[in-house]
Amino acid sequence: QVQVVESGGGFVQTGGSLRLSCVVSGKLLGITLMGWYRQAPGQQRELVATMTSGGVTEYGDGVKGRFTISRDNAKRTSDLQMNSLRPEDTAVYYCVAFRGAAYWGQGTQVTVSS
Repeated sequence: QVQVVESGGGFVQTGGSLRLSCVVSGKLLGITLMGWYRQAPGQQRELVATMTSGGVTEYGDGVKGRFTISRDNAKRTSDLQMNSLRPEDTAVYYCVAFRGAAYWGQGTQVTVSS
């Protein structure tokens, strides 16, 4: 059974930083894409950042220049460094791993106060 587990969420003031981490366990090798999405109350889940196994990244428009994704293919981990946080970044952040199908974590709450 594949498990995707996020950690590192929390409460931060505007302008602060947080680092999220994700680890994949179980029988899932050769992950083609790992990434992060977020969902705020009453809104659709949206792209934050993804990275292919070859290191190609994609960022959502609202986080470019502030967030940085990284991953370790061998360890099956991904981190999301979030700087200059804004209240509109408040959401549940989900890690996802793709290999034939999408495997989602349970999410971690990030709250940014104004």
